[in-house]
Amino acid sequence: MQVPVYWRLGATQKFRKLSISIGIIRNVHVEKENDKIRQLKRSVYEQVRANYRAETLKDDPTVRAYRDFYWKLGIDPTKTRPSGEALLRRVLHGNDLPTISTVVDAYNLASLKTIVPVSGFDRERLEPPFTVRFAENGEPFMGIAMNSPITLTDRIVVLADEKRVLCIYPYEDADYTKITLQTKNVLVVGYGAQGVTYEQLEEAVGTTLSYIKQVAGGETQTIKVFSSLSK
Repeated sequence: MQVPVYWRLGATQKFRKLSISIGIIRNVHVEKENDKIRQLKRSVYEQVRANYRAETLKDDPTVRAYRDFYWKLGIDPTKTRPSGEALLRRVLHGNDLPTISTVVDAYNLASLKTIVPVSGFDRERLEPPFTVRFAENGEPFMGIAMNSPITLTDRIVVLADEKRVLCIYPYEDADYTKITLQTKNVLVVGYGAQGVTYEQLEEAVGTTLSYIKQVAGGETQTIKVFSSLSK
């Protein structure tokens, strides 16, 4: 899988046990909605509502790991929740996820089930290799649903390719590389934090690829975990 990941020194000095998992699925057929995604939503909602309670979710070890990571990033996780936890809480409170598209909804379901933040990118809009690094002061970033770009600082950890920031690690994806109804090939990223194992990251990306294939077809490729400890 030709998607090497590099770790910029500053980020690895502050976060020594940081890992991400990457997988690819090709030749998907993205739709706004279909019966398969509706059935998958019902199934996953039933599973997580049987296994979790909103009142005790903060004590889950995975939730705790991402909250601790957010505090180190200078983000209050009780106000800006890690995406996996935020999606899961929404469902535990009796609400459905928003309908965006079959592929986006599928990776959101995988994220809430595994509690691991997951991104999906249009593979054809990416320019590998990828780097986990601190942003540069003044670097622009246009996130999904933003009305205008924001200006990043050198205290923000990002995932970037050769040309642009792809994600404010691990909770805000770029608009330019988002999944659309025209997307054919998808690259999935599961974002780690200290205390989250390689196995959890592999499971999150594997679950994501499985869900996407179930609702949008496609052929999956090997999942690989990239760690700052093995750079």
